[in-house]
Amino acid sequence: MKPKPSIVPLPNGPYVFKDPSTVSPCGSLADARRKAIPNQPYVALCRCGGSRAKPFCDGSHLANGFRSDKAPDRTPDKREDHRAGDLTIHDNRGLCAHAGHCTARLAAVFREDDEPWIDPAGAKAKAIIETIRRCPSGALSYSVKGVQARDAKRPPRVVVSKDGPYCVEGGVDLQGAEFGAGASREHYCLCRCGASKNKPFCDGSHWDVKFDDSK
Repeated sequence: MKPKPSIVPLPNGPYVFKDPSTVSPCGSLADARRKAIPNQPYVALCRCGGSRAKPFCDGSHLANGFRSDKAPDRTPDKREDHRAGDLTIHDNRGLCAHAGHCTARLAAVFREDDEPWIDPAGAKAKAIIETIRRCPSGALSYSVKGVQARDAKRPPRVVVSKDGPYCVEGGVDLQGAEFGAGASREHYCLCRCGASKNKPFCDGSHWDVKFDDSK
């Protein structure tokens, strides 16, 4: 059995990504187009937002005052349920990376400007499930007839999204981090702009700070 890739968020420092199952170049790190980024099986990934060698760390966190603590005023970690018929939508706003897949794809259910923002009766269950499966952060999940749906089985990969977080999938082991209520271990989003209030997880702050990974 191959050893599982892992990510270790260093205090006030980078993410150490380890994939000992592969040889150089390692193929489990990819850009936004899912094209492999050649790297070594052990590599430090920037999470302060300041590296000039993104996605790799260049030590900028030592000079820019980066802190890896969670902020007291972060969105609370709380999972809420929204049910219609046999389908229950689970939502934890504290995990949301604000990728926008749900509101853009199925606005009748995921209503950005309404309260409550989820209407589980707004579309057919099949369409809702397909949309939830696109959620990269794990903030959204679902149950059918009271049975929690299982995560997809995918190869381990860290996708460096354009001007956004690291979108992790395939069960990469995140070590030393506290997951939120109902959080997926198969897929999650990690902050790389340095501004998230819920580090190491992304909370969408890259939109607020206008994070540009080309700089």
